[in-house]
Amino acid sequence: MKKVVAILVLLVGLAFTANAQKAKTISLEQTKGKFTQKSLSLSEGTYVFEISNKNVGHDVGFVLAPKGKTEEKHHIKNAYVTSLVKNNSKSSSKKVTLTKGEYVYFCPLNPTPQYTLTVK
Repeated sequence: MKKVVAILVLLVGLAFTANAQKAKTISLEQTKGKFTQKSLSLSEGTYVFEISNKNVGHDVGFVLAPKGKTEEKHHIKNAYVTSLVKNNSKSSSKKVTLTKGEYVYFCPLNPTPQYTLTVK
């Protein structure tokens, strides 16, 4: 009986862990010199950023950093796209867990302004 209970507890724990790891996809589009989404407001959680290059004419990327800390050493590395986004295509980041606060997102390759991402 103890083994059955232990197995059930383990399975329930694994189910909660699987749900906790589920990431929501945030799709962002870049055109020449800008993102079409000027700001984002999200809840705390785990996200994957999908970046599309809409006719920019060259490869683009994606940077996410805490607001006021945009130097490379503060970039959230998992938010980088896994490969540069070719013209008229898409690429995604790894999973990124965001906590409450303000962040900025931008593309130094396009280049774009810095846009605000708020996590509540």
